[in-house]
Amino acid sequence: MPFDLKDVKQLVELMRRSDLTEFELEQEGVKVRIKRDANSPIAPVVHTTLPPFAAMPAPAPMVAAPAPVAAAPAPVAPAAASDVGIAIIKSPMVGTFYRAASPDSPPFADKGTAVKPDSIVCIIEAMKVMNEIQAETKGTIVEVLVENGTTVEYGQPLFKVKIS
Repeated sequence: MPFDLKDVKQLVELMRRSDLTEFELEQEGVKVRIKRDANSPIAPVVHTTLPPFAAMPAPAPMVAAPAPVAAAPAPVAPAAASDVGIAIIKSPMVGTFYRAASPDSPPFADKGTAVKPDSIVCIIEAMKVMNEIQAETKGTIVEVLVENGTTVEYGQPLFKVKIS
């Protein structure tokens, strides 16, 4: 089955941490639909449907990683009052933070790297999907706030950027 309980729990957690009220995904004949009342603190209701009397196909061997998917823009917030002219690039999702496309590749952004709003600064892996995170601001990276390969939360600061 393409979905397991861990994946569904991650979807529910993403919905709790965001303003998302409805999510639907269909993969290999399995449909998952999650919906919640935006004003209700109660957990979302999860519906899954399988095609009737359909035999589940054997999993295909993994050949290559899927192409990176553009993620929602990373929130950029002004830093504390003591950091005038500094913006913070925050994580737009829960996942695993990667500074480079592969272990052998150089980091997308390091201290001193000049970035533009469309510059890729990192990748966050969520549910086996690699999401490229853009700077969403123009400036120079002054500090990387997260270690490579660590789990990040929604809204967690990733980089400090001196705005230019």
